[in-house]
Amino acid sequence: MKRSAIRSVFVAILCCTLFLPGHVLQSVGAQLTPVAERQKIEALIKVIADAKDLQFVRNGKVYDAAIAAKFLRAKWVANDTEVKTARAFIDKVASFSGTSGEPYLIRRSDGSKIKSQDYLIAELQKLEKAEFEQRAGERQSGS
Repeated sequence: MKRSAIRSVFVAILCCTLFLPGHVLQSVGAQLTPVAERQKIEALIKVIADAKDLQFVRNGKVYDAAIAAKFLRAKWVANDTEVKTARAFIDKVASFSGTSGEPYLIRRSDGSKIKSQDYLIAELQKLEKAEFEQRAGERQSGS
């Protein structure tokens, strides 16, 4: 590529960065997250939304599964430039309050509590194991 072409691309990127509205740049950032990672994050949010027998404790207040899932999705969108992987979603969005620093907790139907980080890491491991097993099965059937 010629030097002038490189310079033109650089100037175009710089102009877009300086003059595009913030919400446009945020959506571009979200699109830079790898598809597989976005799918895992969506699956984790769905696990939360579908967990009707769990309650979610944030800053001492208790929320049901649907509200917790909506909150996590909104917090993900607000922090999308920092969240490129499902693990980063767990660590930066779904584990603690940005306001108080307190960990988010999940209360089970028996009253026991677990940190949301621990719960979601276990769920992520299940997703990744299922994905691995599916790929292994596809390779065996393709042989």
